[in-house]
Amino acid sequence: MEELHRLSKEAFEEAPKLPVVMVLDNIRSLSNVGAVFRSADAFRIGEVFLCGITACPPHREIHKTALGADETVAWRYFETTEAACRVLKERGYRIFAVEQTEGSVMLQDFEAVPDTAFILGNEVEGVGDGVLPYCDGAIEIPQAGTKHSLNVSVCAGIVMWHVFRQLFPL
Repeated sequence: MEELHRLSKEAFEEAPKLPVVMVLDNIRSLSNVGAVFRSADAFRIGEVFLCGITACPPHREIHKTALGADETVAWRYFETTEAACRVLKERGYRIFAVEQTEGSVMLQDFEAVPDTAFILGNEVEGVGDGVLPYCDGAIEIPQAGTKHSLNVSVCAGIVMWHVFRQLFPL
């Protein structure tokens, strides 16, 4: 770990985090949940909100993909994504759906600021319709292939990297 300049679990807990929340809106796949935790650890994301049917740690399938990041990244569970959005609004967060929708901003044009949350929707249905009124906007990851979507954990990683490179003091 020292040769790789990796933080210990204790050092990670004390290290500053990005004031960013990743919100998982009814994610079905435990592997996707674990992968989001792993990327959140890599980019020192402040919190992950798990909503609705999204599984929570401790869970063997989440842990298998997270490789322990489910033990380092702060998380919180909400029965509904709308409830999570209300908490975020009370905290003064701006909320963005990661969704292909009318009026969405391409990720490369999105300027990250502290106190921002990103909602990642269900693998089939996307971000729930009841959640969209809480959003300050939507961001979209440009794509040039035959498919019109990316895996939710891949989307999360791309968005976290974009925010990290803008906000993290390297």
